Amino acid sequence: MKRNIVFLSNPISGGAKKDNALKQIEETCKQQAIQFEILPTVASGNYDFLRTKIHDEKVTDIVIIGGDGSVNQVVQSLHQEKVKFGIIPFGSGNGFALAAGIPKNITRAINIILEGNASVVDAFMVNDQFSCMLSGVGFDAKVAHDFATKSSRGLITYTQQSIINFFKAHPYQFEVAVDGFSFFTEAFFISVANANQFGNNVTIAPKASLNDGMLDVVIVQKMNKAKLPFAILKQLRGNNKMQQLVEDMSKKNILYFQTNKITINNIKHAPLHIDGEPKETAEKITFEVIRDCFELLQPSTN
Repeated sequence: MKRNIVFLSNPISGGAKKDNALKQIEETCKQQAIQFEILPTVASGNYDFLRTKIHDEKVTDIVIIGGDGSVNQVVQSLHQEKVKFGIIPFGSGNGFALAAGIPKNITRAINIILEGNASVVDAFMVNDQFSCMLSGVGFDAKVAHDFATKSSRGLITYTQQSIINFFKAHPYQFEVAVDGFSFFTEAFFISVANANQFGNNVTIAPKASLNDGMLDVVIVQKMNKAKLPFAILKQLRGNNKMQQLVEDMSKKNILYFQTNKITINNIKHAPLHIDGEPKETAEKITFEVIRDCFELLQPSTN
């Protein structure tokens, strides 16, 4: 099939580096005689205008040049169309792209798009909102809310906000219902993941897969704040020198399990984020997997 690719570029991310990437895309597509068009992303996240274009012009691929927030909006709006989605990472964390094996290197990311190898991946709903990667309530959502207000984005700013919020962090009360069983917990945060990381190669759910039909749930329960960084470090790294120390200091401070649906009664109205973007919270939040939701251009496994 002759390919016709629409590249959607986030105008506020990437700077001069992104301009160079756009030039590289133009040159490469022209060299390979691939029909393409570069359009800006839409701040509102409404891509209904592309539906007619996809059908009338036989668009085969939609490629997002941006971060997790842009990926969420585009895929949410267009995942029911018969197109393949691609990512050229230009966000603050790029967690979804990294989970899919898509590198930050521009040339390699473009080559993955042009090779055209796609696999079906899952997504999930958070009440009536769409999520590709990782969503949750509590401490990490508070960081996302504060991070969104900063003029400077990136790993350094995110780390600063994480440290500030760490010292102010307090546990929230939740009732968690899964597989016919419910329990109460006081927790700093609950993360529900389809992908295996927060972004920037920080792995939070080591068993998570984009296409296993399961959501990975990480609950960081109430503990002495002096223990918190060590317990999270154990979860992030999975195997490290401090593992035995953590086990000695506290038992099962972090719960980790898989399910296809989980409901959280958000008793104290902990803040909510969806794919790293702050959202209005709710008293009751249900996370439910969408099996085989869309096709994603990824590195070949051969």
